[in-house]
Order: sequence, then C-alpha cells, then structure tokens
Amino acid sequence: MQRTTADPDAWKRLVLQAMKPPAWLDQEGAHREIVLSTRVRHMRNLRGHRFVHTADAGELNEIASKVSRAIAQLGDFEVLRHATPAERDYLVACRLVSPDFPWTAPGRALALNASRTMSVMVGEEDHLRIQALTPGWSLGQSSSSAESALKGIGDALEFSWTAEYGFLASSAPNCGDGMRHSAMFHLIGLAHTKRLGTVIRALGSQGLVVRGLFGERSRAIGAFVQVSTTSRSLPQFVGACDYLLKEERSARKGVPESTPRQKIDETRAALAGARGTSLAAAMRILAWLRWATSVSESRGKLHSVDALIPELALLESLGEDRAGRARLSLLTRVLGP
Repeated sequence: MQRTTADPDAWKRLVLQAMKPPAWLDQEGAHREIVLSTRVRHMRNLRGHRFVHTADAGELNEIASKVSRAIAQLGDFEVLRHATPAERDYLVACRLVSPDFPWTAPGRALALNASRTMSVMVGEEDHLRIQALTPGWSLGQSSSSAESALKGIGDALEFSWTAEYGFLASSAPNCGDGMRHSAMFHLIGLAHTKRLGTVIRALGSQGLVVRGLFGERSRAIGAFVQVSTTSRSLPQFVGACDYLLKEERSARKGVPESTPRQKIDETRAALAGARGTSLAAAMRILAWLRWATSVSESRGKLHSVDALIPELALLESLGEDRAGRARLSLLTRVLGP
C-alpha cells in the first residue's frame, strides 16, 4: 500500500481560507492598479496610567479592560486575545497588526471590525493604536473610519494630552496630534525606467517616510512602496501622493504593454530549473504579474494577484529552505506552464 505524504504547509492554506480577508485585498478602490491601500492611524494613551514600557502587568491588564469596554460600545468590533500563531502571521501579512505586536504579554489585545477596514492594537508601543486600512487611494474613507472609531472610544476614555506637547506618546518624537497618514503604492513603472530611487529621495527631502510593504524595517522589494507622514500637513501628503500617481502613470505609458508579459515569460523559464526562490525574487515576480494583470482584459483579477502577498508572507515562518521550495511551488502554480 502506497503511503501518502502529509503536506506540512496545508494548515497555512487552511488559515488563508478560513480567515476573512482585509478590505484592501477584497474590495475595489480608486487607482487600484497603482495604490493598494490607504491608511490613517491614531495613537493615544490613557490619562492617569503609565506608558506601556513602564507599567506592570496589573496596570496593563486594567488598561486593556478599560479599552475593551470602550471598544465594545462601538458594536462592530471583535476583540482577539488568543489568536493562534498561524492567525497572527496572517494578520501581520495583511497589515492589520504590527509585526512586533507582543501577543502573549499582559494586557495585549487586537480588535477588528467586521469589514476588516479597522484594527485597534491595545498595548503595542502605546495604549492604543487605532488604524483604518482602506482599498486603493481612499484617504477620505480611511480618515472618516479612523476618526469615527477614535471618537467612539474617546467618549468613554480620557486621553493623555497637554497644551505644550499635544497627545503624549511613549516615544517623545511621536507626541503631538498622534496621527499618521500613509498609502501603499506599486511603483513598478518608475522602477523599470530607473527613476524610483530619484523619486524616493525627493519624497524624503520633503519629510515623507518611505518604507517597504511590511513596515518599518522592510525594503521596497518589487517596487511596493509605503509612503507616510506624521510631520507634514495633510495637503502636502495628498500632493505627494498625487505626484506619485502622475509620475507612475507617465512611466508606465512609456513602456510597451508587452513588456510585463515578456518579463513573466523570462521568469517562468528561469524557474523551470530552480529548487527554490527567495522572498525578494518572489515579490519581484509578483510585481510583474500585477502589472501584466492591470493592463490586460482580466484587470478584475488584481484581487487574486494581491491575495498572493499574504500567502507569500505566511511562508516565512517555515524556515528559508522550506519557504524557498514553497514559494517556487506557489509561483509555478500561479504562472502556469
């Protein structure tokens, strides 16, 4: 009798199938072929309590209880305290929670709304991190959602604030209005025409922060670039994003439409003799696939391409050798013969 080999990665796929996807992966948004998502985040700490890094377990649990009761009044949120490792990995990959969120430490919790446009981190770096993550270029939607949740929670709690410093934060540079705007761009046209580096430097000179797909310590692999600001005014941030949209469209127009498909064909040939592939290489392949999909008649399939982002990220916990083979298998399946 032939023995069947168990698939050690099957549980990862089960998690993907069972968990509700975030709105930025599952819904349509303006300029979706260039802007994957828009985010607005608010930081707050509770008056009368020590910051997270100085509070003891009892105080952290008390803070979490207060915040959880306030969130419950919003009516549309569920609070997660005991997510499995696979669920945590998926939420990080979907950018609904920070990679360094200390799940098992006292007084930590994550609240998610039903549509997965909102998440509230309790006890990350500050007592509260409230973020709205909406599809495409949708600053009005993300701002409205974040402010609504902030008001609802603020009606039940008192936040630390002074006239001199604004809202107080555990990290002094973050004191002030406690808000960050960001948008995730796919700037593959600029990357292909060798202009991405110049554009990123121009953004930095204007006080904007440029990161990769997975936050603070990640690089812009595959030309996925997160642009954010805490110090610039809202009109300046909007102006910078409009500039990126214009420049990326111009760059793409100057490249033959056949180029993305040619790159994919070259990639398919290269993968034929490979035993595995790195995350960086996989993201570059995904970048070309995303561009090819956006210019083809099957543009509606962008959602299925973007869904590969968390799927690739989930493989990271397997260790580099197994992850490399799993990435290769995934890409081979997606690209076809």
